Amino acid sequence: MTTTESHGWWKNDPGNGKITLTLYIQPNARHTAVAGRHGDALKLRIAAPAVDDKANWALIDFLHQWFNLPPSQISIRQGTRGRRKIVELARCDTTLMNLLASLEASCPAN
Repeated sequence: MTTTESHGWWKNDPGNGKITLTLYIQPNARHTAVAGRHGDALKLRIAAPAVDDKANWALIDFLHQWFNLPPSQISIRQGTRGRRKIVELARCDTTLMNLLASLEASCPAN
């Protein structure tokens, strides 16, 4: 039996092959980008308004490009109407985990 590994704002669950991200979203930003840590979450600035799910779609598109995952493998599990979101990636491989680990190292907790 494998156990869930926690790495700050992301968790790896090798048992179900998924990674869970805790994100804090700032909509209406000038550019979509990583802004650093926000407590136990990674803060992302999203260049879309928080109306009609535009910010959620922009978030999924950003993660799709960033992780090179099909949008169908990215889902918002909690927080679709708030700034704090729990996002699930339906794949966990070495490349993805190395990308997350390097990002974690460059965005230390505040």
